Amino acid sequence: MAYEIEGRLLEVCTCNVLCPCWVGEDPDYKTCDTTIAWGIEKGTVDGVSVDGLTLAVSAHIPKNILIPKSWKAVVFVDDRASAEQQDALIRLFTGQLGGAVADLAGLIGEVVAVERAPIVFSVEGGKGRLTIGKLVEAEMAPFIGATGNPTTLAETVFSTIPGSPVYAAKASTYVRDGSGHGIPSVDLQDHNALQGHFRFAA
Repeated sequence: MAYEIEGRLLEVCTCNVLCPCWVGEDPDYKTCDTTIAWGIEKGTVDGVSVDGLTLAVSAHIPKNILIPKSWKAVVFVDDRASAEQQDALIRLFTGQLGGAVADLAGLIGEVVAVERAPIVFSVEGGKGRLTIGKLVEAEMAPFIGATGNPTTLAETVFSTIPGSPVYAAKASTYVRDGSGHGIPSVDLQDHNALQGHFRFAA
């Protein structure tokens, strides 16, 4: 087995709540600017342990999210990763190791940069917080249904955690400085967010 990882997802974007991209519709504002982070709780990639590390992608999506090789993205690797761990994570998340992650990576057309950064990824009491250096800051909380459980999306045509349901959420804050990477900056409140648990293996 090339890889087996599991953990949590935090995702924010410029679409309204709920994000139409996940059901294959065009973004609310014609384009979508998103930051997605996978907080790996435990796992291995080609025999390399990546427990406790986070990888994030901050992307500009110019049209429909499902158009292959359309995203313009910056990849951020947890600055606590060793060179070996960074190499393993990059190979996984650029699709070189196959599986569902490769399908997702196939949507990225241009990787503007791969950078190491201090990443804060936390989920406490359902509330998520994500910061990537001084470039991205987001806070979010899931919607809660009538039964007291999180509102769940499943069987969507698009997913950043294929095979797992996702919790619909709202970001009270989403700030991104894209000026250094040629992607739009963001400063929004109360727009779309998503959370979830994932397990990828291939």
